[in-house]
Amino acid sequence: MNTIMIGLMIFIIICILLIWYVVVYNNYQTYIIRINEAEAFIDTTLRKRFDLLNKSIGIIKGNLPNKKEEVLEMIVKLRSRKLSNFELDRQLYDAINEFHKYKEMSEDLKNSEAFLKIELGLFESESEIVAARKYYNDIITDYNKLIRKFPSNIVARFSGYKLKPYFDGKDMNDDILNDFKL
Repeated sequence: MNTIMIGLMIFIIICILLIWYVVVYNNYQTYIIRINEAEAFIDTTLRKRFDLLNKSIGIIKGNLPNKKEEVLEMIVKLRSRKLSNFELDRQLYDAINEFHKYKEMSEDLKNSEAFLKIELGLFESESEIVAARKYYNDIITDYNKLIRKFPSNIVARFSGYKLKPYFDGKDMNDDILNDFKL
């Protein structure tokens, strides 16, 4: 009778551990799905910003004939490069600053309806990217907490889950010193 009870207790403990493992694993899967959704939204928003800046090149060249060669040169260079969202966001931020400098150079650009539509699109995309970054970083915070906390960190080790970086436009581990933009 004792061996049956001990066997039953071991079986129950194994079942409880297996159920716990499945619940924690599914929790990780939920976070991964949410992270992928947030990354897809960030990708879409960055693509929208890139496309708007790309459209503005022709408008700027038309209104600033003496600047034909150098207009938003970094956007032209970005067309052929493969960048992470972090790096693309930094590059687009610099391009948007350049975009605004061209606006200040020409009164015609300030009054151009097409240019103003692009500027409005860039403004709207800025609020979208800020919201997407916040959502992404909130998910990453919860995900990273799950990876670091015991006992869920055991499932993370078995499943190969690693800590993920935040999307805040700042990376303290890289060589770029001007991360903090005003």
